[in-house]
Amino acid sequence: MTDLYTLERGTAPLLISIPHLGTRIPDALREHYTDIALTVADTDWHLDRLYAFAKDLGATILGARVSRYVIDLNRPPNDESLYPGQTTTSLCPTETFRGEPLYREGRAPDAAARAQRVAAYWQPYHDTLRAELQRLRSLHANVLLWEAHSIASVLPRLFENKLPDLNIGTQDGRTVAAEVQAAAANAAQASAYTWVANGRFKGGYITRHFGAPQDGVHAIQLEMCQSTYMSETAPFDYVPALAGKVEPVLRGMVGGALAAVQALNAVK
Repeated sequence: MTDLYTLERGTAPLLISIPHLGTRIPDALREHYTDIALTVADTDWHLDRLYAFAKDLGATILGARVSRYVIDLNRPPNDESLYPGQTTTSLCPTETFRGEPLYREGRAPDAAARAQRVAAYWQPYHDTLRAELQRLRSLHANVLLWEAHSIASVLPRLFENKLPDLNIGTQDGRTVAAEVQAAAANAAQASAYTWVANGRFKGGYITRHFGAPQDGVHAIQLEMCQSTYMSETAPFDYVPALAGKVEPVLRGMVGGALAAVQALNAVK
């Protein structure tokens, strides 16, 4: 048991990673944050509940406990921008998605504090993710890493207009075999939801770093609008009536991609 992440192990060639699920800000850091920050509004709320179906598929599910306001587990440790020239958030963000300050005056972490957070929070998640992928690769020639994310559907600071409901990111196809991406996209296309592949979101650091189809790791990020399953305003409630409609689509996307990976394994 750890206060850094939750881990449920399965044996299927499927790992669901939810790096922005966490809401915890350690007690020693809380005094540095603004009242707005302590609402942890930019959390990827309820995704463990929405993806619970993956347990039936034999998935391994890894979910962060620590808030992205402490450190963003889906950013490179050197804080290099994933989207040069575009507004984005950093490894240890200082503003919310809407531009509101996260820290009280003079309390933002300096370089030493950021390095400490990498060692204390970022590294253990990535070490566990790597170890689980290696474990699954010892069982299967090919595995699927599904990066589960969600975001408010309208955020003018980060993107124009309303985001498509389902945003598939594979770094323009480099992190996954074409047939695996096609299987996920086909399920999205067959649904009533709007979708795009490699639009505003092409996959974050985890997708880009671990996705290596030539080595048997096929990584897909799905950034979905929170309006498809929850209330986008505080207290950010899960809305079963909405979630009940999108969950079968998610099941079809994940299940389709998993079947495509299993088909690759069958020909090895």
